Amino acid sequence: MAASLRSPLPFPATFRRCRAVVRASSSSSSSSSPAVSSSPKARFVARRSESTSVQQLARPLAEYMSLPASQYSVLDAERIERVDESTFRCYVYRFRFFALEVCPVLLVRVDEEPNGCCISLLSCKLEGSPLVEAQNDKFSASMVNRVFCNSSMNDSTFQQLTSDTTIEVTIDIPFPFQSLPVEAIESSGRQVLGQLLRVMLPRFLKQLVKDYQAWASGDSSRKPLGTGEI
Repeated sequence: MAASLRSPLPFPATFRRCRAVVRASSSSSSSSSPAVSSSPKARFVARRSESTSVQQLARPLAEYMSLPASQYSVLDAERIERVDESTFRCYVYRFRFFALEVCPVLLVRVDEEPNGCCISLLSCKLEGSPLVEAQNDKFSASMVNRVFCNSSMNDSTFQQLTSDTTIEVTIDIPFPFQSLPVEAIESSGRQVLGQLLRVMLPRFLKQLVKDYQAWASGDSSRKPLGTGEI
């Protein structure tokens, strides 16, 4: 059964800056001693890498990457909101999974690293139908997104900007879908995650380049340039 992207709700397509690592784990259980679920589980994993060539301007890309998290632009105010200096709430595009319409909302923290940063997923909440929202205590997720430039090319006119992402989700299969083969559910889940990455990563890199160009030209407002569109 086909799984497909729908038109936009907000998504984290991004933060202003290079080498991003999104390391995430999210499982929402309010109980201090969560019961072991007997439901069958499905696991989805998707990986994708995208690169783009960036022309260095008067202010070098390395300097842009070394900005503290407090000076990051959220890139797209329609999809990302700042919680504090290093924490952001991100709204993912709405998509369909079987008959369900899902919009993940991510809470992430940004930690600075040499030549970049590490973005860690603190929590993930699903928004949608009552059946979708009932899954909030029945899944776990992790995501690693490395966005980086080749530091050995600092003196070059062009640099390569890369976003390398891995997402993993494990869910308890909802009762209405337990009659389906687990392999079919996992295949559809991988397709959904893969499609999200195919949309997200090029858009993220494009916004990141636009933000670098604005910053390098002397714009210190850190005003988000995105419009929320897919």
